[in-house]
Amino acid sequence: MWLSNSSVGRKVVMSITGLALVLFLTFHMAMNLVALVSAEGYNMVCEFLGANWYALAATAGLAALFIIHIIYAFWLTMQNRKARGNERYDVVVKPKNVEWASQNMLVLGIVVLAGLGLHLVNFWSKMQLPELMHNMGINTDAATLAYAADGVHHIQNTFSNPVFVVLYLVWLGALWFHLTHGFWSSMQSLGWNNVVWLDRWKCISNIYSTIVVACFALVVVVFFAKSWCCGAC
Repeated sequence: MWLSNSSVGRKVVMSITGLALVLFLTFHMAMNLVALVSAEGYNMVCEFLGANWYALAATAGLAALFIIHIIYAFWLTMQNRKARGNERYDVVVKPKNVEWASQNMLVLGIVVLAGLGLHLVNFWSKMQLPELMHNMGINTDAATLAYAADGVHHIQNTFSNPVFVVLYLVWLGALWFHLTHGFWSSMQSLGWNNVVWLDRWKCISNIYSTIVVACFALVVVVFFAKSWCCGAC
């Protein structure tokens, strides 16, 4: 099959799955910003999503996208290393116009993946998972469900810990580098690779990545500052 047997096809799969994940990041960022404006509003969004069929379908879809994206990332990296052979061990001067992120996309991807694991432990396992278990008849404790629905509490609890604050900011830094290269590179793989549009997509990638990561970081910093101020009072 062309999408798996050729390097171009694999890049197309990487691009499509990556852009789909970018759309999710945009939604998730907008959702997180609600927590800065209204705790009640954020909890209402969390309750609306919860463990409903559409949220579970979206979660399953996202998991599939992540898995496909990761598999193809490793596949392409191994293919490139095999093509280079022993040349990769030679000491060479960094080519001009080659971004640092471009040369370290796999490492950045691994950091992003590790951050995702941390995020799942701190949020998904405490929010959607208990509701899912309840729907399956495993857990019917009302207090547990109320705790799961209090999204703002989980944000406050997580970002009151300076260790988690640092880990999340490192994760977001890696995500920024990954996005700045991955966004425009995806467009290039999908055919927008002429000089004019490539330069435009690079500019858009930098702007978009900065806005998204800055908004995520803002939530981390603001809730940490709140916890620090409350603790000092």
